[in-house]
Amino acid sequence: MDEILRQATIILRGMWKHRWLGFAAAWAIAVISVIVVFRIPDRYEASARIYVDTQSILKPLMSGLAIEPNMDQQIKILSRTLISRPNVEKLIRMADLDLNVKNRAGMETLVDELTKTLRIQSTSRDNLYTLAYADPQPERARRVVQSLVSIFVESSLGNKRKDSDSAKKFIDDQIQVYQKKLEEAENRLKDFKLKNISAQTGEGKDYFGRLSEVSTELERARLELREAENSRDALKRQIAGEEPTLLSNASGAVAEGIVPEIDGRIDALKRNLDGLLQRYTDRHPDVVGTRRMIQELEEQRLQEIAARKKGAASNPAMAASANPVYQQLKVSLAESEASVASLQTRVVEYQSRYNQLKDAMKMIPQIEAELVQLNRDYDIHKKNYESLVARRESATISGEMDASTASVDFRLIDPPRVGSKPVYPNRLLLLPMTLLLALAAGFFSPFVASQLRPVFFDARALREATGLPLLGVVSRKVPEAEVAREKRLLRLFILGVMALFAAYGSGMALLVYLSTRSA
Repeated sequence: MDEILRQATIILRGMWKHRWLGFAAAWAIAVISVIVVFRIPDRYEASARIYVDTQSILKPLMSGLAIEPNMDQQIKILSRTLISRPNVEKLIRMADLDLNVKNRAGMETLVDELTKTLRIQSTSRDNLYTLAYADPQPERARRVVQSLVSIFVESSLGNKRKDSDSAKKFIDDQIQVYQKKLEEAENRLKDFKLKNISAQTGEGKDYFGRLSEVSTELERARLELREAENSRDALKRQIAGEEPTLLSNASGAVAEGIVPEIDGRIDALKRNLDGLLQRYTDRHPDVVGTRRMIQELEEQRLQEIAARKKGAASNPAMAASANPVYQQLKVSLAESEASVASLQTRVVEYQSRYNQLKDAMKMIPQIEAELVQLNRDYDIHKKNYESLVARRESATISGEMDASTASVDFRLIDPPRVGSKPVYPNRLLLLPMTLLLALAAGFFSPFVASQLRPVFFDARALREATGLPLLGVVSRKVPEAEVAREKRLLRLFILGVMALFAAYGSGMALLVYLSTRSA
């Protein structure tokens, strides 16, 4: 600690030796800085306050129908990006600031100055914006703020209309693109269905369900066929054990055109045909086969009648009818034969269907996978297309709503005005700073001089600086005249320092008086 105090004392004694240099530097810096402060031109600030009302009664009414942009966020972004080069150049033309600009360099300087000087301040809650600009000429500052207010309002409305038009154009382009994709997907789906029309299923059943149904019908038809065949074989055995008997009315039956065995078969087939028509259409294979058999039996009946008439005319003994039991058995056999033939046709048809479905089962998974993929692509394109159409309608309604009523209301709370007192420079603050600068120069210059031309004030400092042994010290007696002279210089130095502070104090008092009087 003692060493630090000793070093500080040495430095202060060295600075005191060059005190007049510090005195001169302090007065010089003080005079120069005061002149600079008073030569700074006054700047008057013009300001205006705007309230942006983003609340509209149409918002809750049109909720879900029209697109509701975040107007608060848009206004905040606009306020932050309003001071851009295009807007500043437009502001210069509107406020006639380019009248004295002679070249491009001057325009660039003016743009940079305005960009740095223009201020837009906002509060985060109230949507209240303050536009301000400071200029040496009050009227020019007011014109600049008035033009900035106009640009602020026009930029908001113009950007909104431009964004709305761009959004509509983009949506229309996307609708055309998805319309083409939707048409292509529909054509692919149509071509696929036409190509695989035989593989399409009805009534919501897949191929496995249809195969199971056909298999069940085939088994039922086979069972019915076995039953009919057993019934037919039983009738054949009964007919084989029954002897026909000749009757006296054989010629009458032939005359009346009655052939019991054929007529019975025809009646049985007609009853079977009525049952088939109740379940199937005219083109069903069972219906077509039954009608063909009826037609063949009717032709056979006509031939039989003609043959019997011819035989009765030549040999009356052969025109005999069979025993009624025998005839009834023949009729039942005919019905059984017809039923067997019909069931055989049904079995063949179901077997053919079963084989076709079984062969097609190998291609069904691939067909169904392709169909699912086509349907998925079609559904995606259709969903996007319908969504874009709905958004276009919303955009149209939003545009019409914005055209009919303003969704954003700009209210000029305070019109552009200029204060009577300059806002810059604040000389009451700058003058004390110049005093501090002068004092800093007064202390710094003696310190630098003492370091450049050091002086040893005691033997210890000399021995430490040179590193040589010190043999002795020679003292000097100061004359009385020199002591008196040093005292006069000290009083003069103190008076000079006091004069510096007095000058600053009087200047500050004068500035306070003038500012109070002007207010």
